[in-house]
Amino acid sequence: QVQLVESGGGWVQAGGSLRLSCAASGSTFSINRMAWYRQTPGKQRELVAHISSGGSTNLSNSVKGRFTISRDNAKNTVYLQMNTLKPEDTAVYYCHALTATRPYNYWGQGTQVTVSS
Repeated sequence: QVQLVESGGGWVQAGGSLRLSCAASGSTFSINRMAWYRQTPGKQRELVAHISSGGSTNLSNSVKGRFTISRDNAKNTVYLQMNTLKPEDTAVYYCHALTATRPYNYWGQGTQVTVSS
């Protein structure tokens, strides 16, 4: 089992920055990839960024150039640095872990990010 705990959400004005953290615990050795998703009411959960166990990263086109995903393996923590935030970035952000063993998918509880114009 893997447990994910997010932190760092909050309210910020447009153009500001926030950093989200996701601390993993439990069977972290089984994690292949970690990611950040976001969701707004009435919409599907959207993949924002992911990082593999080897450190390769990928970001969605909507956040490229503004967001950065990184990880600290010693702390089993993944970060999402969000710069130049826009009102359309407002969402609940979820941390996700993809593991090599069942049930394969783990989610954090979510953290609210609100960007005001």
